[in-house]
Amino acid sequence: MFKLISHIIFCILFFYSCRNIEEKNVISLKDDFNSIIDDNTLIAITQNNSTDYFIYKGEPMGFQYELLKIFSEKLKLKLEVNVENDINKMFSSLNNSECDIIALNLTNTKERKKLINFTVPIIQTRQVLVQRKPDKWQQLSNKAIDKQIIRNVLDLANKTIYVQGGAVYISRLRTLSDEIGDTIYIKEIEDIDTEEIISMVSNGEIDYTVCDENVGLINQTYHQNIDIKTPISFNQNIGWGVRKNSEQLLDTLNKWLVDFKKTKKYKELYNKYFRHVKGVGYSNTNYHSKKTGKVSEYDDLIKIQSKIINWDWKLLASLIYQESKFIPDLKSWTGAFGIMQLIPSTAERYGIDTCSTLEENLEAGTKYIKWIEEQLEDIEDDNQRIKFTLASYNVGLGHVLDARRLAEKNGKNPNQWDDNVDYFLLHKSNPKFYRDSVVKHGYCRGEEPYNYVTSIIERFEHYKNVIKEK
Repeated sequence: MFKLISHIIFCILFFYSCRNIEEKNVISLKDDFNSIIDDNTLIAITQNNSTDYFIYKGEPMGFQYELLKIFSEKLKLKLEVNVENDINKMFSSLNNSECDIIALNLTNTKERKKLINFTVPIIQTRQVLVQRKPDKWQQLSNKAIDKQIIRNVLDLANKTIYVQGGAVYISRLRTLSDEIGDTIYIKEIEDIDTEEIISMVSNGEIDYTVCDENVGLINQTYHQNIDIKTPISFNQNIGWGVRKNSEQLLDTLNKWLVDFKKTKKYKELYNKYFRHVKGVGYSNTNYHSKKTGKVSEYDDLIKIQSKIINWDWKLLASLIYQESKFIPDLKSWTGAFGIMQLIPSTAERYGIDTCSTLEENLEAGTKYIKWIEEQLEDIEDDNQRIKFTLASYNVGLGHVLDARRLAEKNGKNPNQWDDNVDYFLLHKSNPKFYRDSVVKHGYCRGEEPYNYVTSIIERFEHYKNVIKEK
């Protein structure tokens, strides 16, 4: 009898302990998604390459980037993009909660599903062999080319294929080696992405690599001597990756992807990067960061001027993009002109006019920034002072000083931009604020400088992600 009672008690305790664990798991699942909402930030990790994420004419672009941007905007979240070209490190970052989503050409495999959850497929593609066409291939027929390169995977026996470390191509090549009953030598290259390895094939440093067909098609536009017509796999699903405990995020992503893929906007986005000649040609121009390592053709001049104000040159470049998109002869309806878009009164102060050179316009704009910073030297935090300076460059120092006075009067920190002074500048079109006795410069449409600062700082982060110093 005692044993029976003990057994019943044990079962009851076990039942409730299981229920407890289940409830805790449910809470943690909710918290994982809720923390994204609470922080108002979606953190994604991707690769800097010619399709996923890059800078083109000063603006962040890329298939993965634009998808992320549309999704984050739908949820009204700020998007933070991190770059990592090592796939294994991406998985570690995700599972260590350093990011929320892996967004790239991520092949859905059984092994990877043990580590992360995949979204519904975003696209389908297959793996292809990348090899060099024979010498003088332009003079050869397709049939003649086929005879001199690998068209049958059986001919991969005893060949050496170089692939990105941690890439899904490794497991496929091992399987293929078993299937053909012979050895395929696989060499993993760490800290280098697939596109760079494709360049190595094109340049003759190595003979073979493997990539996804859609990536190969893009790269073939600027490495015309490579061949990607030999498939080594069937079509495979490509999706985004999230943590195992991110079920609510996964569910939200899947519902959005299923709906979004039916839209005209998705078709336009896919065609932009993978179908249209102009789209695939992005990477084949002097404006593509992956090809040139530059933001603009004026980077060297910007670097010189940035030293005068002790700014990261990429921050100054981001301001210039916001002002003129690097168009040196741009004129606005307000009379602002040149690459720095100086208004006539400011330009006159620094001795330039519409006939001045690009270098003179850039130098004058930088001197104006330096002057603004000198008026704000009581703000000790460099990062905060930069935001005040950007706002002043856009809307004028007077309105920013008004917003500081309003912040102080209302118990906020006049030396802190974020969630303090920015609020009062944003709302300076409200009579309650612009008619306040501490205000000296009246009405201001504060949304413009508020968005101006946000855009420049966000673009600066993209430039830092993509443009690596040598």
